[in-house]
Amino acid sequence: MKHGKTGPELDQFDITLLNIVQENNLLTTEQLAGKVGLSATACQRRLKRLRAEGAISADVSLISGDAAGTPVTLVVLVSLEREQRDLLDGFKRRIASYPEVTQCYYVTGNADFILVVRVASMEDYGAFTEHAFFGDKNVKAFQTYAAMQTVKFTTKYHLTE
Repeated sequence: MKHGKTGPELDQFDITLLNIVQENNLLTTEQLAGKVGLSATACQRRLKRLRAEGAISADVSLISGDAAGTPVTLVVLVSLEREQRDLLDGFKRRIASYPEVTQCYYVTGNADFILVVRVASMEDYGAFTEHAFFGDKNVKAFQTYAAMQTVKFTTKYHLTE
């Protein structure tokens, strides 16, 4: 089955494997085999192919913001003065270089970009804005929303056939 318009071909075994490893990628191929209904070798071969095809883009451990020393989460909407290609590309490169920015999306609507920023304190966020926004003449405005509570956070995609 074709999953998505540009993604790799995924059959039900691939989808089951992907759903399982999104929850726990430390399972052995023997443990995966028991859950998927394939041999350990077949699971290992499929995972290797899924990584090579880009269906699995990374194998990581997610750590908490508290452990990272960045418990403050901010969602920032950024509007630019001009959307010329060179100015957009420059902003994208600059904003991607800041370790405080954990996610950046170029979007439609009233804002041009939505950022997720993780910092230790609001004082640190103030220093970030000085460098990232006030130092860029093409930044027209930015609006900040401080997260008071994480209601849901996941990196898992819900895959179905």
